[in-house]
Amino acid sequence: MNPWLWTLPVILPAATATVFCVKRWRKTAHTLLAALNIAVMAGVLALVAVALGAGSAAAGESAAPAAASSAGVGGAALIAAAIAVAGSSLGAAFAVAYTGSAALAAMSERPEIFGRAMVVVGLAEGIAIYGLIVAIILIGLA
Repeated sequence: MNPWLWTLPVILPAATATVFCVKRWRKTAHTLLAALNIAVMAGVLALVAVALGAGSAAAGESAAPAAASSAGVGGAALIAAAIAVAGSSLGAAFAVAYTGSAALAAMSERPEIFGRAMVVVGLAEGIAIYGLIVAIILIGLA
């Protein structure tokens, strides 16, 4: 069964409760959400550290050293690919947000610059494509 289907009953009430808390108690809710995000990030980092350490521990003493080192390199390359995609996507999101809002503001005054404004927004989206290319190269090395 798909893991996303298991988490759906948890995600929907949590999202609803988050929206309710943010609307009702603004400052307290933002502080609470920031603390919750930090706690989740610490848990994820601990899980990644355990997962990376388990690859070399699972190889054991009987396995050849080359097998243990190649397992660690593959995992590290996959994590690097994920970081490349995530970082470039976040960068592209910020770039598109700023250039898109500026393009809409400029087009509201002069509608004839639509083509030039969309080129700038498209160039900002290219950042995510560069991250995807780097990830494909890294996955090929894994």
